[in-house]
Amino acid sequence: MIQIVAIRLEGGTTHQHISRLWWVEPATSDTGNNSRAEIVSWIESQDGKAYVEDGRGHRVDVGVVRPAYGQKYLRTHANGVQTDNLLALPKR
Repeated sequence: MIQIVAIRLEGGTTHQHISRLWWVEPATSDTGNNSRAEIVSWIESQDGKAYVEDGRGHRVDVGVVRPAYGQKYLRTHANGVQTDNLLALPKR
């Protein structure tokens, strides 16, 4: 399980514009950064789990959004509701 800690936006300011994500794996202290497509693939094909922490330290799961048109993208889900926690992360 990885914690997403920062993002890079390209060409806009919405979830669809997240191009790169920085992460840490708390269990091992490993860190890294991957493209949105790589994280989407990891979640879908390897049953990867990712989360962010909100402003109060609560974990919020990251899921893959599959729009009718366009590329898959990532968004957080809290209590079954899509949230903007990814967009609130530091930008790089």
